[in-house]
Amino acid sequence: MIEEEEEEEKEKEEGEGEKEEEGEGVVIRAKVVGKKLVKEGPFGTLVYTIKQMKMYRGFTKMPHVQYIHTEASESLCGLKLEVNKYQYLLTGRVYDGKMYTGLCNFVERWDQLTLSQRKGLNYRYHLGCNCKIKSCYYLPCFVTSKNECLWTDMLSNFGYPGYQSKHYACIRQKGGYCSWYRGWAPPDKSIINATDP
Repeated sequence: MIEEEEEEEKEKEEGEGEKEEEGEGVVIRAKVVGKKLVKEGPFGTLVYTIKQMKMYRGFTKMPHVQYIHTEASESLCGLKLEVNKYQYLLTGRVYDGKMYTGLCNFVERWDQLTLSQRKGLNYRYHLGCNCKIKSCYYLPCFVTSKNECLWTDMLSNFGYPGYQSKHYACIRQKGGYCSWYRGWAPPDKSIINATDP
């Protein structure tokens, strides 16, 4: 009897681990080459066919993305993307083997990204994978651990990407501390610049 309970507990824990993997974040650069309205759910789903240019995150869950799913209605956070016109930076999550995105995800035309953001995607952001960005909605705000960077764009831009998110990257520095980094050279591992946002 006790062995059965222990086995059930172990299966339950393994199932919870699988749920945590479900919904893994994906970040890609892609061009939309087609779209189709399908009748999934009560309001329908738009399925965009994409040509993936580069994957920045999500290799383990979905090494190649061919379709992006979003709600058909913008009122339900669905995205409207232009077909055969622009390349996009698309972020989203994988559920049941499909990539989903919406208005709450970061989606931007590639040509609208700042040079710092494009350099960050290619060279810097991976250095901050163990860092956590903590949003500051009103003052006073404080970081509570050494692996946090305080994001202050919300104070003046109401969530719209501001100067900090367009020109800085949260990077792990010397001693395990995370801080905002701006520049073209690799971060100086001997200095933590506490004056930058």
